[in-house]
Amino acid sequence: MSEIDAIFEFISKNEQSYVDRVMDYVRHPSISAHNIGIREVATMLVEHLDRLGFEARLVETPGHPFVLGHRIVDPSKPTVLLYGHYDVQPPDPLEAWVSPPFEPEVRDGRIWARGIGDNKGQHFAQLLAIEAHLEVTGTLPCNIIFCLEGEEEIGSPQIADFVRTHMEELQADLVVTSDGPLHESGQPVITFGVRGVASFDLVAKGASRDVHSGNFGGIVPNPVWTLVHLLATMKDADGNITVEGITEPVIPATNLELDAASRLPLDLETVMADLGLEALDGPQDRPYWDRLMFHPTLTINGFHGGYGGPGSKTVLPNHAIAKCDVRLVEPLTPDHVFERIEAHVAKHAPTVEVVRHNGMLPSKTPMDTPFAGTIIRAVKRARGVDPLLYPTVGGSLPDYVWTKILNKPAFVVPYANADEANHAPNENLEVVRFIDGIRTGASVLFELGQTG
Repeated sequence: MSEIDAIFEFISKNEQSYVDRVMDYVRHPSISAHNIGIREVATMLVEHLDRLGFEARLVETPGHPFVLGHRIVDPSKPTVLLYGHYDVQPPDPLEAWVSPPFEPEVRDGRIWARGIGDNKGQHFAQLLAIEAHLEVTGTLPCNIIFCLEGEEEIGSPQIADFVRTHMEELQADLVVTSDGPLHESGQPVITFGVRGVASFDLVAKGASRDVHSGNFGGIVPNPVWTLVHLLATMKDADGNITVEGITEPVIPATNLELDAASRLPLDLETVMADLGLEALDGPQDRPYWDRLMFHPTLTINGFHGGYGGPGSKTVLPNHAIAKCDVRLVEPLTPDHVFERIEAHVAKHAPTVEVVRHNGMLPSKTPMDTPFAGTIIRAVKRARGVDPLLYPTVGGSLPDYVWTKILNKPAFVVPYANADEANHAPNENLEVVRFIDGIRTGASVLFELGQTG
């Protein structure tokens, strides 16, 4: 029996113990938004890493601490940085949970608890994969840096400074994050990139107070119309962003990325039926996956101004606000987007104020990076099927700290089922997916050790 097969067998024999242990772990709340249980859970993780032979400690920040651990077994072997987060979302609304969010249960082949999928169950699977190697072989096949943050669910405000400050301690050959869902079919996934985001408000003001729409209509400018006309200059009816210069830097997708996207499964009719759509957003000739991976978007998240209650109120409002975001692809930056938006607004509606909010850079690892083949082989060995390869996903994660600050290739290898209900009541993780995650984590370490 090969070494990795022996490890897989060990994992299979310990399935029930692993389920019991992850349930005990997620029983401890760690809600970053409310600062509940954060330090207690971080301390538990340091103690766990200590037991696995890591040099581990809490790293203090102006916010919640990071958990950082190192185990270097052979300098000639690759070093992988395993990233995750130990904080969880608030469980509200509590009345929507079938069982209490921090009293985990197994029902219908799933573990139900807050944080079981996002992200405690997934990084705990990584810890158990490390443990399985140590139990079977007495050592690790590669060097490991384990890094967990406690503020991912509130936007990772400290992570960029943390990485810049601890560059030497974070020097790895690659970064692997296990977070997010598998494909809805259960097929494994490897993601090479994420879009960034830039959020902002457009604020228009009129009179010093709301006024009568008859007595002052045609006299007092209407800030709602001001924003309507402005927004119409920012995106045309065909779906093209028309803010001057905003998309000029965009780098087209490579042939390798286009090919990977074309291979992804898609039942467009089912997607549209589920969303109640008769047509997709424009441009109409743009393929589905291209929309999510290779192009920026401009979204109006909310539009507020004037009266919105029942019946009518003939009022001319004194202010209006449009809340917007732009999803970024390489090499767009939040600063570039904000500057182009501000210049556009100054030209078309100079009385409107642009209020900048949060921003996050996009991230992309080339699909032909040397470690890509290693990760693909590892996932296939553990799962028995080829993984789906996503050049980029539509959402935003702080992956840029690894690819742009640490300058290392970064891969997301999720373990959770597609219907994990993360951020919602009744968050869950299928038991089989949890065990598959342990196998996948063990396989990634094994394959990295084989690369020399």
